[in-house]
Amino acid sequence: MVNLGLFMMPLHPPARDLTTVIEENRELVLLGDRLGFSEAWMGEHYTSTGEPIPSPLIFNASLIAETKQIKFGTGVVSLPQQHPVVVAGHAALFDHLSKGRFLFGIGSGGLSSDWEVFGNLDGRKRAMAMIESIDLIMKIWTEDPPFTHEGDHVQTSLTDRILPEMGIGRFIRPYQQPHPPIAVSVRGANSMTANFAGQRGWCLLSGNFVPAADIATHWPSYAAGAEQAGRKPDPSVWRVGRSVLITDSDAEAQEILDDPEGTFTWYYTYLNAQGKLAGGDFNTDIDWTAAKAEAMVKAKELVIAGSADTVLDRLIAFRDEVGDFGTLMLTGHDMEGALPLWRRSFTTLAETVWPKLSAYMADKRMSAAAE
Repeated sequence: MVNLGLFMMPLHPPARDLTTVIEENRELVLLGDRLGFSEAWMGEHYTSTGEPIPSPLIFNASLIAETKQIKFGTGVVSLPQQHPVVVAGHAALFDHLSKGRFLFGIGSGGLSSDWEVFGNLDGRKRAMAMIESIDLIMKIWTEDPPFTHEGDHVQTSLTDRILPEMGIGRFIRPYQQPHPPIAVSVRGANSMTANFAGQRGWCLLSGNFVPAADIATHWPSYAAGAEQAGRKPDPSVWRVGRSVLITDSDAEAQEILDDPEGTFTWYYTYLNAQGKLAGGDFNTDIDWTAAKAEAMVKAKELVIAGSADTVLDRLIAFRDEVGDFGTLMLTGHDMEGALPLWRRSFTTLAETVWPKLSAYMADKRMSAAAE
């Protein structure tokens, strides 16, 4: 089974009205639910009005009652930025509210201004804090107090104020047992995070802003980790992101990609600027004309846009380059002034392009299995 999903950072020009962009994002999830998308992932960022969702759990909770089947993913909860006891409680509660329609995406944080405000500027420490945090969350979900945790990044205990008959000193546990599926996002080639995820048996998220050549290394890294741990790697747990826009013609798609004020130019201008901050370049005297030109080059490399036939051909070529995966996550972009176009694109992809791509991928799996 090959699925279709949705991934939103989300990313919007900060001058836009927040209430409006939140509602657009909600409507996109509702559309995905109607179109049969299997899941929708929402990001977490505290210190950017360009990425204005500080809590994917709160956002997703607003959609539980309005959807029928779609699962909700956190893409991702940045564990070094929150106390693991709080995360364990909130995640378990969401799992119950959604009756198991929950995918627990975790990470160490990707927004550099979040790193600064939370005092997490050391990348290695962030990674180690994430591992310590998820291990403590698993303990909270599977073991009863008393316990004491004296870690390198978290110190906590519950040893005295425990009254089991009244439920005092007990943590709520998730609806899904032993816990919801856990996922991590990866971007760099030959990712050690992918290898670690394979060892742990977690799900894998490959970003839409990552070149296909780098994504092609993610599954081999994951599979190697799984095999080291004695696990059989299953590509169905691999989610791969891509920005896709279906237009009436290839010429229309090219015009959108060539627009210096267009949504894809904005998207990669933002990501490039954030990447420079993350790398320690704090120069705010930016040549925005040059920055937009650089972003347009990247958009043309990474965005799959064009007529339905062109998009199908490019998605097939993409699949053949990166390998077999379980879910294609379509990116939710800013849709200001183009809501009908984007709605048609998602609908055409789900109803016309996806069945053909899914059949192609199923045939490839059968051929590989027969070899």
